[in-house]
Amino acid sequence: MTGVDRRFRALVVAHGVSAYGTYLNLIALSLFSYEITGTALGVGVVMAVRLLAGVTAGLAAGALTTRVGRRTVMVATDLAQTLAMVVLALGASGTTLWVLLGAGAVLGAGNTFFNVALRSAVPVMVGQENRARANGVLVTARSVATVLGFASAAPVIALGGFGVAFGVNAASFAVSAAAVLALRPRTDSDGVSEPTGDRAEPPPVRGGRLRRRVAGLAGPLLGMIALRGLDALASASHNVALPLAAHEAEPSSPAVFMTWFWSAWAVGTMLAHQILKRRSHGASWGERAFAVGTCAMSFCFVAAFTGPPAPVLMAAAVAAGFADGWTEIVYTSRLQATPDRQRGRLFGLSATAEQSGFALGTVTAAAALEALPALAVVGAFHGAAVCGALVLLLLTVRRHDARHGTDRSSTSGDKGESAHGTSTGAGHLPGS
Repeated sequence: MTGVDRRFRALVVAHGVSAYGTYLNLIALSLFSYEITGTALGVGVVMAVRLLAGVTAGLAAGALTTRVGRRTVMVATDLAQTLAMVVLALGASGTTLWVLLGAGAVLGAGNTFFNVALRSAVPVMVGQENRARANGVLVTARSVATVLGFASAAPVIALGGFGVAFGVNAASFAVSAAAVLALRPRTDSDGVSEPTGDRAEPPPVRGGRLRRRVAGLAGPLLGMIALRGLDALASASHNVALPLAAHEAEPSSPAVFMTWFWSAWAVGTMLAHQILKRRSHGASWGERAFAVGTCAMSFCFVAAFTGPPAPVLMAAAVAAGFADGWTEIVYTSRLQATPDRQRGRLFGLSATAEQSGFALGTVTAAAALEALPALAVVGAFHGAAVCGALVLLLLTVRRHDARHGTDRSSTSGDKGESAHGTSTGAGHLPGS
C-alpha cells in the first residue's frame, strides 16, 4: 500500500465513529456511575478501575500484538467493548456495581490495546514516508470525534437515557470492528524495509521483565515517553478545571462554553495537520520539535484560564489545539520510525506512561482544586510539563552538539593523518 489511500481513510472514518462513541461514553458512564453508586467516591472508583486497566494493558500490549497480530487485537478489543456496552445498555438502571466495574475494566484495557495496535501498524499500512500525514488524519478524526461526543452526550442522555447512550457506543465499536474485518488492512510487517542506523534495535539484554521492555531504547526516546506522561498529567489538570471555569464564565450555560472551547481546540488540531502535511520533512521531526510543542501547548492552556475576553480565549484554545495536534503527530511519527519488532513495545510503554500520568493528574488536580483556584492548579501542573520539556530540549541540543563535535573532530583527525602521518588524537580533546 502506498500513500494515505482510500482504504486507510475509510478505516480512519470508522475509528472516528468509535472515538465519538468513546467520548460520548466518558460523560455518560460518569453520570451513570454516580446514579448507581450514589457517591462521588463511587464515580472515582469506576474511573480508577478503567484507568488502571489501561495502565496494565499498556505493559502487555506490545507482546500481545506481536504474538497474535495487530489486526486480530483491533477486532477482538472492538468486539469486547461492544459486548460490554450492550450489557450496560440492556441492564440500564438494574446494573450492579460489579458489572459496572467489569465494563469499565474492559473499556480501559480495550482502548489501550486498540490504540497501541493501530498506532504501531500505521507505517505498515501506509509506508514510513507517509506516516506523518496518516497520523495527521488520525488526529483530525479524533478531534472531530471529541467535539461531537462531548456536545451530543447531554441531548442523547436527555432524550433516550443511559441505555440509548450505551447502545450508541456499542454500535460505534461494532462499526470499527466491521471496518477492520471488511477492509483487512495490512498491519503486520513481513520483510518491510525498516529504519536503520542509530534507530535500529540493539540486541536484547538479560534482566527483569521491565528491563527487557525498555532495554535498547535510545535515551531521547525514553525522554520523549517520560515527557508524554508528564504532559498527560498536566492535561488532566485542565480537563478537571475546565468545568469549574465554565461555571464561572457562563453560569447559565457551562455546557455551551465547554463545547465552544473544545470546538476551537479541534480547529487548532486540524490546522496542525494541514501545515505538517505540507512539510516534506515533517516525519523526520523529533525530540526538539516535540519539546517546543509541549511548551507552547502548556502556555496556551494556562493563558486560557487567566480569564481573558471571549475572542482571546478562543484564540488561546485554537493555539492550544494547534500545539496539541503538532505534538501528537510529531511524537507518534518519531516512535513509528523505530523497527517494527520494537514498535509495539514502545507504544505499549507510551500508553502506560500516558494513562499513569493522566490518572495521577486527575486525582491530584481534583484534590488541589478544593483549596486553590483553577489558574494556580493548571499553572503548576503545566509548569511541570514545561520544565520537563526544557530538560529534554537541553539534553537533545547537547547530544546534537556532542555528536557533531565528534564528527568534526574525526574529520579533522583523518585529514591530519593523511597530511602529516599518524594522528595523535588531540583533536578529540574537549576545547580543542
